[in-house]
Amino acid sequence: MEAAARRDFEQTALPLLDNLYGAAMRLTRDPAEAEDLVQDSMVRAYRFWDTFKQGTNVKAWLFTILRNTFINGYHRRGRRRSFHSDVNAQMRSLGPTVAVGNSTSQPPGPEEAVSSSVTQARIRAALDALPPDYRTAVTLADLEGLSYKEIAEVMDCPIGTVMSRIYRGRKQLHKLLYDHAVEIGMVAPEAGEGAVDLAAYRDRRKKA
Repeated sequence: MEAAARRDFEQTALPLLDNLYGAAMRLTRDPAEAEDLVQDSMVRAYRFWDTFKQGTNVKAWLFTILRNTFINGYHRRGRRRSFHSDVNAQMRSLGPTVAVGNSTSQPPGPEEAVSSSVTQARIRAALDALPPDYRTAVTLADLEGLSYKEIAEVMDCPIGTVMSRIYRGRKQLHKLLYDHAVEIGMVAPEAGEGAVDLAAYRDRRKKA
């Protein structure tokens, strides 16, 4: 890869490592495997960066690579790393900025950290309770902000299927998260049967 392309990759793709790690955790449910999955996915992205169409959604492109890498090996028992020794070599070549799952933002205060930790734990538990396809669709829509079309490309299914999965997933999340959502002020108590989705949580996380 030429120096200019490499800089472009580092500036465009590397800032999304935390997003990819979160998605990998929801797929593998294991921190070590999630890190391996992200590393192998980033190596693929690095190798095929010249195929990325500038101006399109790089997050959707990376999530597609992540999902395909998972499908092609990480969900099978007795899996082996896809790239073995060249993975570490290529990831090292990207420099010290590759720190999977570690945020560089300012840490919150003690009270905010406890509150955020409890909320994130409940969110994770609720998402884990969803069927895998619902979980992926809701996560990509409400936490990562992808469009229906982009999610359909990532999940390799029709837009109508994406809409159905998001609707059903949000409905299940409503049942699982409603009481906590009222408690932290994400919805009003009188909302009753109103939907509880993760878009409000995403906005709160950005403001934190």
